[in-house]
Amino acid sequence: MRVSSSFVLACQVLWLSACAATPVTPASEAPAYDVILRGGTVYDGSGAAPFVADVAIQGDTIAAIGELPAARGRLEVDARGLAVSPGFINMLSWATESLLVDGRSQSDLRQGVTLEIFGEGSSMGPINEAMRKEMIEQQGDLRFDVPWTTLGEYLEHLEELGISPNVASFVGATTVRIHELGYADRAPAPEELERMRALVRQAMEEGALGVGSSLIYAPAAYAKTDELIALSKVAAEHGGMYITHMRSEGTRLLEAIDEAITIGREAGLPVELYHLKAAGQRSWGKLDEAWPASNRRGAAGCG
Repeated sequence: MRVSSSFVLACQVLWLSACAATPVTPASEAPAYDVILRGGTVYDGSGAAPFVADVAIQGDTIAAIGELPAARGRLEVDARGLAVSPGFINMLSWATESLLVDGRSQSDLRQGVTLEIFGEGSSMGPINEAMRKEMIEQQGDLRFDVPWTTLGEYLEHLEELGISPNVASFVGATTVRIHELGYADRAPAPEELERMRALVRQAMEEGALGVGSSLIYAPAAYAKTDELIALSKVAAEHGGMYITHMRSEGTRLLEAIDEAITIGREAGLPVELYHLKAAGQRSWGKLDEAWPASNRRGAAGCG
């Protein structure tokens, strides 16, 4: 899975917090770290109560958490009165183009976001020559080259350019549909569906997190449930999940939730909803039905 250091750091915080504190080393053998955050209140992401501790960092790894009076850091930060936590995850990131132009990601990093997740229905690959031409022609203020073809190549291109945050992506159900059908409002022929499944398979092998859909927009809305199940089955073979901007967030909210759950059950993979809301005053009462219904019907989660 193409997720690197800050996600690893987050995992290590969770693991290390369970170990309580690192044993104190005698001053003569005081360990040296790149950075030590002194006396901050640690929120480790586990849901446990926060605790005051020093956090030592070596390279891209959280090396120790606890009382570290003898340890020394090349940079020491007084974090007393401040919160210290793993980096936040932007589960619905549209930094796909801005990172190509400016990889520093200051707007998100300064809010604590260290991992950007792409792929709400559309992804930056796979693309064919027609899609490449369209991507270049539709550029506005942000201008960039498009040397990639697959989703994995796009992510590697970001790494080669140099970016501050970590990134990962779902493969877009809309993207693989456009790749084979363009913008046509029809079901794929069997051979087209197999090519779409092959594109999903390649993306999963390159590190995609699963299949993402955005069924409220065209041409994504042209996809029927059986098409999405067929694509999701490929993701399931690789341990992926199905994440969706559902077909309706208003008058047909409950039916849209049912469809998402059906896709997960039939394909055999977890389901996540990008948005759980009841849009429009006529639909407000549906929210009380939606969440308990999701639990009873077996939804894996919602964002």
